[in-house]
Amino acid sequence: MATFLFDKIIFGPVISRRLGESLGINLMPNNKKICNFNCIYCECGPTNSNDTSKFKLPTRIQVAEKLEFRLKDIKAKKLPIDTVTYAGNGEPTLHPEFPEIVKDTIALRDKYLPDTDIAVLSNSTLIDNKRIFNALNLVDLNILKLDSGYEETNKAINCPLFNFNLNKTIENLKNFNGNLIIQTLFFRGIYKGQEIDNTTEKELTRWLQIINYIQPESVMIYTIARDTPNKGLYKIPPGELTRISEKLEKTGITTHISP
Repeated sequence: MATFLFDKIIFGPVISRRLGESLGINLMPNNKKICNFNCIYCECGPTNSNDTSKFKLPTRIQVAEKLEFRLKDIKAKKLPIDTVTYAGNGEPTLHPEFPEIVKDTIALRDKYLPDTDIAVLSNSTLIDNKRIFNALNLVDLNILKLDSGYEETNKAINCPLFNFNLNKTIENLKNFNGNLIIQTLFFRGIYKGQEIDNTTEKELTRWLQIINYIQPESVMIYTIARDTPNKGLYKIPPGELTRISEKLEKTGITTHISP
């Protein structure tokens, strides 16, 4: 079973398909994935819990201290860095101090590397929380997941550990008034005997309609890069991703492809 967990609060810089030279921030434990999705393609492996109270998380102070130390070092060594990115072992917005940590990160970025973007990779599940919504509006790259325009497909792919409601999620994404980037991972395969493919004409037609309704700043489309915890899942060839991108760009929305 594939797993890929980050063992530090601050990791990298790593070369990101989507974000260039990226310094990562992991707000979850260094040996445990915590998420409210159990995505069948997740490189971190299966989700066993979405309850952050059961595990020791890095504190706001720890994150700020570790980040400042690393940013000082990067500045002193003049290392190339494009983004500071909240990613890591699960959903970063689940951290109870997430809004405060974002503000600390912005202050430290402004002090040491003012030309560097701050990015958040989130599964969009907590954006109805005003504190989370406001914090995400502060970052440069607010990157939010939407893997399908159909609720049943999202549930099959993301396996939510809560009562997921796609219509509510779409309205919450719309509420950013364009200050967001949608991320969609396209793939196909078989999971528990069920065929899953979010690239069919039916899927793409509905997905395009919803993207046009949300009107994000741009859309990141990508596919499986590392081993997945479930066998039988397959990446989409670059040519297919290009065709999906072309469909979207005809509507005037910018896309970024990461094969």
